[in-house]
Amino acid sequence: MNGMSLGLKEALRLTMECIKPLPAENVALVDSVDRIAASDLHARVDSPSVDASRKDGYAVLSHELANATTECPVRLRILGSMAAGGERDIRIKPGTAVRVLTGARIPTGADAVVAEEFVKQSGNHLLIDTAIKPGKNILPAGEDVTFRKCILRSGQQISPVMAGLLAAAGHSRVPVFRIPVVGIIGTGDELVEPGSPLADGQLYASNIITLAGWCNKYKMKTRMTIVKDDHETIFKTLKSFSDETDAVITSGGAWTGDYDMVAKVLEGLGWKEVFHRIRIGPGKAVGFGILEKKPVFILPGGPPSNLMGFLQIALPGLLALSGHTNPLGLPVIHARLASELGEGKSDWTDFFFGTLELDDGLPSFHSMKKRSRLSSIAKATAVASIPEGQDHLLEGSVINVQLLM
Repeated sequence: MNGMSLGLKEALRLTMECIKPLPAENVALVDSVDRIAASDLHARVDSPSVDASRKDGYAVLSHELANATTECPVRLRILGSMAAGGERDIRIKPGTAVRVLTGARIPTGADAVVAEEFVKQSGNHLLIDTAIKPGKNILPAGEDVTFRKCILRSGQQISPVMAGLLAAAGHSRVPVFRIPVVGIIGTGDELVEPGSPLADGQLYASNIITLAGWCNKYKMKTRMTIVKDDHETIFKTLKSFSDETDAVITSGGAWTGDYDMVAKVLEGLGWKEVFHRIRIGPGKAVGFGILEKKPVFILPGGPPSNLMGFLQIALPGLLALSGHTNPLGLPVIHARLASELGEGKSDWTDFFFGTLELDDGLPSFHSMKKRSRLSSIAKATAVASIPEGQDHLLEGSVINVQLLM
């Protein structure tokens, strides 16, 4: 698509239309946290498997305590005790109680448990001065997890607690969508690998480290490399990365200068361009297309543009590749603007890096001055935007902001 006719929403829609989740793989429960379920999962057992006591106390026949009072307590004989996990059962009889610990099965015949703090014990007998309702302090079999009930839907993200529930339901491994390996290519004659000697006019390749850091944050594996502004080198690197990874990100060389040749090389490789340049700032030179059925994201080289293009287009695309059904990218919260935002441009989405400060319950967003260097955004904790169609937002406005966390 030529020019800058594409808005952010349309660019995101086209990106999502082109990306399908990677195939599923089975992983251990503990490794499934934050992953996306690739199929519905049903309980293989009841949990608990038997009616169990919620408290340390005494299993009783509730009707025998119907008239219990402080003045006239009910006296019961203790038949024995049962603990969690024990196979022993004791059948309760009229005039008796059974000592039960938390998690123990309910003795046959009993229909309630009196917590131990409401009981006075004297030798082998109890005195109970409180009436109790049937079912009190009993966790019924299957209350937590019911056999064959669906407990996780395909497309849902697995939390630590959900992993625990899956364990309770009898699962030890679960099918999840595979996480992509992302190839990240930094382009530029001036770029040097961090740790190498630095000559005059050169700079360390920081963008690819930032991008790989974000990918790692979402548990994606990365492969990084730096290439010179040379057509053949870029061609070979793009070809090998598209063969060996699940998605490719290029950093730099995204515009139309003499040395900005990434898009030209991709054309030579036969990629299907979906868009190149959209109405956002910073980050307008971002591009997206498909090469050998793999998504490729072109990002500009300036650090704010590079990061914003990644956060707004590439990250949602990579999350869709990981199986997220609603891959919005960064988490969003409400915040109040500490000062007016406005650049006088209403024909595109204008983004601002900033910091959040807690203030009267709602965080306040403090915008940073727009600069082209990495140091200007390193301390940012959030991103605010003026939507397309508006040219400013007033101080005190409550808006959605994206969290950089």
